[in-house]
Amino acid sequence: MPATPYLYHRIYLNFYMALFNTQSDGSAPEMTFIDHLEELRVRIIRSAAAILIMAVVIFIYRDWIFDHVVTGPINPDFVSYRVLCNFSHWAHMGEALCMPPVKVNMQSNTFGGQFLGSISMALVGGIIMAFPFIFWQFWLFIKPALKENESKNTRYVIFWVTFFFFCGASFGFFLLGPFTFNFLAGFQLGNRGTIVTLPTFTDYIDNLTNIILGCGLAFELPVLAFILTKIGIISPSFLRKTRKYAVVIILIVAAFITPSPDWMSQMIVFTPLFLLYELSILVSARVYKEVQEKEAEEWS
Repeated sequence: MPATPYLYHRIYLNFYMALFNTQSDGSAPEMTFIDHLEELRVRIIRSAAAILIMAVVIFIYRDWIFDHVVTGPINPDFVSYRVLCNFSHWAHMGEALCMPPVKVNMQSNTFGGQFLGSISMALVGGIIMAFPFIFWQFWLFIKPALKENESKNTRYVIFWVTFFFFCGASFGFFLLGPFTFNFLAGFQLGNRGTIVTLPTFTDYIDNLTNIILGCGLAFELPVLAFILTKIGIISPSFLRKTRKYAVVIILIVAAFITPSPDWMSQMIVFTPLFLLYELSILVSARVYKEVQEKEAEEWS
């Protein structure tokens, strides 16, 4: 449902107030545009410092983190392999979820490959670990532009954004990662074994990063639904109408990343993604109702 003129006015007003820090009654600004830039610079510096601190810690313990965390999805003793196989036996699914642990021999074809790879590993880990602090700094920057009632409605935004991000990152690391690497490492083009997969460490880090950060951001769908519904871009009816397309897309993704053609193994991946979409519809419906009630009060 398109945004109403009232909502367009509120969007423009919030943007204007955020840029020049003016009040809705036209009073004098409390901070200049340069002051806002300085505030933004401080928030960015603090976020960068948090990333750097976490990256230094990860780099110091790089060997342990590499052996027990980074290479977890391709480690034969990884917890996900045992849990999924035990669950498969418990659910009388046979060996459907018992993925054979992949054997990956990574290579480094440059002298500085392992050193630069460890720095990349530390920086990516620093971003993930410092995510709550980074979002908190971002929130402190935009919060003054909100009205008091808007600020109350977003009281727990930091908790929910952090919660969904780490839920998505965990889903990517413990479930999607093993499925993906198991499928890609075992995929063979041709029947003669002409091609041998020998990925580099950098290639592995890039793939693992895309999986973790991609799932972390994908799990922000309920938060995104909250924001987009709040400003009138989407509505619960729109999400319900596009549910069938979302189901097809999720099923296709689940079919590609699961190594077994068994439908139950595909449902392991499909279920949390579909529930996430349904949760977004519920969040959108609640926010849409509040927006409609507020709009009715404003025009009454």
